[in-house]
Amino acid sequence: MNPADTPTPMPAEAATPTSPDAPAATVSPRSDTEGAAAASALAEAVAELATARDRWLRSEAELQNYRRRAQRDVEEARRDAEDRALLETIECLDDLERALAAAREAGADPAWTQGVELVAQRMRDTLNRAGVATLSPVGEPFDPREHEALIELAAPDGVAPGSVLHVERAGYRRGDRVLRAARVTVAAAPTGDA
Repeated sequence: MNPADTPTPMPAEAATPTSPDAPAATVSPRSDTEGAAAASALAEAVAELATARDRWLRSEAELQNYRRRAQRDVEEARRDAEDRALLETIECLDDLERALAAAREAGADPAWTQGVELVAQRMRDTLNRAGVATLSPVGEPFDPREHEALIELAAPDGVAPGSVLHVERAGYRRGDRVLRAARVTVAAAPTGDA
């Protein structure tokens, strides 16, 4: 057993009760006004303490809210900056795809078109790694949050009115945010000749 773990005994004089012959401790009598003043001062101090504690708690809550808002603002600014950079990459990819289409129509050297296609594919892969997905809404109902309608055409047989017929320019999404709406042709409802 460790000596530090053993309790120390109380001194003998502290353990013995006071004898009836011992002189009593003297207490100075206070007037009622002094007691009332002390009670009033104590009540005032307790009220000040409660007010200070309330102000402290409110300040602490305000600081916590400020930190959360600041963190949210930083995250949103970072996400917006990333989205702008991704949109620039998407615009460059659009240019490459237009160049490829024009080169194929003009009968460009296949080695050149293959090189440009590899660059475009690398850009698509980079976008995929960043969580960007292409919106392919052909046959889906028109959604103004994801699609930008350019024109309405008569719905062919078997196609529901309000459905996307053709994508003129691809749209892109990152997570739950639409980076760029898809420009689409929409099937119009048939007009009744009654």
